[in-house]
Amino acid sequence: MSEQWPGAEPDVSGADDEETGDEPALPAHEHPDDGIEIPDEVELLEGEVRGGRRGIGVVLARTNPETANALLASALAEVERAGIGRENVTVMLVPGAFELALGAMALAKTRRYSCVIGLGDSTGSSVVAAEAASGLQLAALETGIPVSFGVLTGDGHGPAAEHGAEAARTALEMADVFQQLRATAKTH
Repeated sequence: MSEQWPGAEPDVSGADDEETGDEPALPAHEHPDDGIEIPDEVELLEGEVRGGRRGIGVVLARTNPETANALLASALAEVERAGIGRENVTVMLVPGAFELALGAMALAKTRRYSCVIGLGDSTGSSVVAAEAASGLQLAALETGIPVSFGVLTGDGHGPAAEHGAEAARTALEMADVFQQLRATAKTH
């Protein structure tokens, strides 16, 4: 499979580009999972789900203990799959999903964590779900530390275990790409 600039038509003629006068298709980095193509000449920063040198913060709403336990177990399993030991994880319990943002902000401000994973259940209130999402995003924006959203919202997007694992993957990937960005910034 030849790599091309996104949207370019494949050259099936076999003719040399110089003979046809067409511009050659640019090679691209192709992301294996989603088909995103980035031209090779463009610097690409893309995070991977892997551990770093700093710890992982988890803020967990205890509103629904059964759900909280499932979210936490799946997030911890994902963190371990990435090669990070549980000794590098700190869990902060908060009363409910509304308080997740304040807990995430507090953890992120310590600068001890490469990322923070927000986990909880707000299926009983769309207002609380929206405020949890906004607050977790604000914690990330204010601190520059990746904060992921692993809050059940009642939107029917799968069981708690899937949300916890996805939130962990998202946080780890963002932490990795931020680490790459800092390293790249130092060399330029």
